Amino acid sequence: MQNARFDKTKLPSRHVTEGPERAPHRSYFYAMGISEEEIHQPWVGVATCWNEAAPCNIALNRQAQSVKMGVKKAGGTPREFTTITVTDGIAMGHEGMRSSLASRDAIADTVELTMRGHCYDALVGLAGCDKSLPGMMMAMVRLNVPSVFIYGGSILPGKLNGKDVVVQDVFEAVGQHAAGNMTDAELAILERVACPSAGACGGQYTANTMACVSEAIGLALLNSSGAPAPYESRDQYGDFSGQAVMHLIEKNIRARDIVTQQSLENAARVVACTGGSTNAGLHLPAIAHEAGIDFDLLDICDIFRDTPYFVNLRPGGEYVAKDLHEAGGVPVVMKELRKAKLLHEDCITASGRSLGEELERIDREADGRVIHTVAKPITPTGGVVGLKGNLAPDGAIVKVAGMAAEDQVFTGPARVFECEEEAFEAVRKREYAEGDVIVIRNEGPAGGPGMREMLSTTAALSGQGMGKKVALITDGRFSGATRGFCVGHVGPEAAHGGPIALLKTGDMITIDAIKGEISVDLSDAELAERKGAWKGPRTNDYTAGALWKYAQLVGSARKGAVTHPGAEGESHVYMDQ
Repeated sequence: MQNARFDKTKLPSRHVTEGPERAPHRSYFYAMGISEEEIHQPWVGVATCWNEAAPCNIALNRQAQSVKMGVKKAGGTPREFTTITVTDGIAMGHEGMRSSLASRDAIADTVELTMRGHCYDALVGLAGCDKSLPGMMMAMVRLNVPSVFIYGGSILPGKLNGKDVVVQDVFEAVGQHAAGNMTDAELAILERVACPSAGACGGQYTANTMACVSEAIGLALLNSSGAPAPYESRDQYGDFSGQAVMHLIEKNIRARDIVTQQSLENAARVVACTGGSTNAGLHLPAIAHEAGIDFDLLDICDIFRDTPYFVNLRPGGEYVAKDLHEAGGVPVVMKELRKAKLLHEDCITASGRSLGEELERIDREADGRVIHTVAKPITPTGGVVGLKGNLAPDGAIVKVAGMAAEDQVFTGPARVFECEEEAFEAVRKREYAEGDVIVIRNEGPAGGPGMREMLSTTAALSGQGMGKKVALITDGRFSGATRGFCVGHVGPEAAHGGPIALLKTGDMITIDAIKGEISVDLSDAELAERKGAWKGPRTNDYTAGALWKYAQLVGSARKGAVTHPGAEGESHVYMDQ
């Protein structure tokens, strides 16, 4: 007997559960122990990125069981399935990083295909790694089903000599070791204690940045992203999320009702005020693209420019995700933004209530230590800044959280490298000079392929004590753990003949994060002459397989490095089939 709260005739699952012609389908369900009552209820996909690749993902399977309990409590039939992840910390610094960004779109694709193939009515997605968070949210918006997102939680910080340590410290220790400032034994001790539990990297790196985004954009229940992965209390959020998605089915509240221009702007505000990862400048446009909303890197940078930075998190600050949770989490951050009238409060959220209504239920206030007040911010503008100029007509992005104003303007000669390996080797051997602008090109979405992150190189520079003495620009990306004057997403990328492809060692480059400018001291005529002599994109070894396919499809970083036409190109919506 069907639950009167849900009209099965309007749900996709009717195509596999209802009528005499679906008897073969139902026979499969009975084989799995599903009851007749459960067959005729709404079906909820519970998608996880569980695997044993890294600590980010190993708690997701347990948390999914709580989600399923919540779905069952509220009258739904949960069906758990998994998808891939590529974990950046392990892929970093070698060819594996080319798979990272491509995995985001593969996650969205595989979740979409599973949902379509089995006609599930709603989606609860659990993710823990940098690219799995946006990938899961992209799938929700693409399918436009009732959806709730859950972050798997952050890792706990390690302890060494009475201080918190995280994986960022280990990456930077490689540079200290290479410079002779750390022994083999000291490095061995640090690597053993830096990551003591399940969960994603603990600073305001990409995973935690996108976890904050999930709440700010409305796809996750408020405060659900805060508790570290090992906390059993996370299971309560799984239960509540399972119940919440059933409420969304009942009210026909879909992902695109939640993800709007206004909610995307809210998310960008939270990225800026927390000093979040520059990768949000890639993922927010991609999520917007799935909803048919034109919201690109330059739009995001406009928001970053007038948003105060007031949350003191690593890598630019002092604290980690666990500390933010204990200080009240994203809801307290958004309460501060609301005080400055920097938040759209009428956006609907995964609870079915508006963001303003949800924030009225929060009684915590900024502690002044982890979360400063918006009235007395750390700096008056966002921790992430957009740049534009004759070197980056399509824009670029840099994280300045924790950087003094005098360190945000840099002029120096280019030292050009054709890939990250060349640059890392030069840094390792200290074959560069103070005052250089290190240029790493051919690492964009298409040219890499895969738009690799450069944490190994930037961390080595920091470890050598050169983080403030050189600058670095790339058409690739930077890890959320990167610090120093590092400019990423320079567009158009080298493979598309952007100005970065035309640079020569010795060209004078100026980066001004205060004015939002990036330029090379070359006339338009000189750039045009070099463009005419350009021999075309560098060849690479990826001439078959998934990365070849990705390189053929992927668009510009400015638009989110997306691989399909998005909602603007669709002729029907899955939920309405």
